[in-house]
Amino acid sequence: MQALEILGTIVGLAYLWLEYRASIYLWIASIIMPAIYLFVYYNAGLYADFGINIYYLVIAIYGWAAWKYGFRLFGSNDKLKSEELPISHTPTKIWLKIATIYAILQLVIAWILIRFTDSSVPWADAFTTALSIIAMWMLARKYIEQWWVWFVVDVTSAALYIYKDLYFTAALYALYALIVFFGYRKWKQLMIAENER
Repeated sequence: MQALEILGTIVGLAYLWLEYRASIYLWIASIIMPAIYLFVYYNAGLYADFGINIYYLVIAIYGWAAWKYGFRLFGSNDKLKSEELPISHTPTKIWLKIATIYAILQLVIAWILIRFTDSSVPWADAFTTALSIIAMWMLARKYIEQWWVWFVVDVTSAALYIYKDLYFTAALYALYALIVFFGYRKWKQLMIAENER
């Protein structure tokens, strides 16, 4: 498992670099990395993290389509299908929806973990999983605030993985947390440049 964890960490670093650059190729890493971590998390008894990697595989397809063609699952700013999705702020009107969906996910995932698994950390696992679902959707929509949601996920996950003796993965998530500041700044610059065109 340690070899898989190291491989997942390497792919995760490539993913991070591609996300930082707002490169559409990050979605390729978004397919490879979850495939690796399905085995790592299941073996570590992190069942919600295992489950979310199935979601990551599906959202990677949506994210690629959204970034490539400007396809939108919902929202009122419909653009031409051939136009690339721009980096933007999360619309104020959807924050309540996001918070509600997060709360429901948190409770449902925690209940499933408590009821049907031997998870020793059901609430922490549910917290990072529910928030990751939200953050990944925000990334697929190219909302700049996704960086701050990932920061909370990354810091919490790093602590959780240390607790579970997944030290390479914990180091990766600690690095993710540090990179958030640079990623946000880079996306802000890219957003300004896009708006000036």
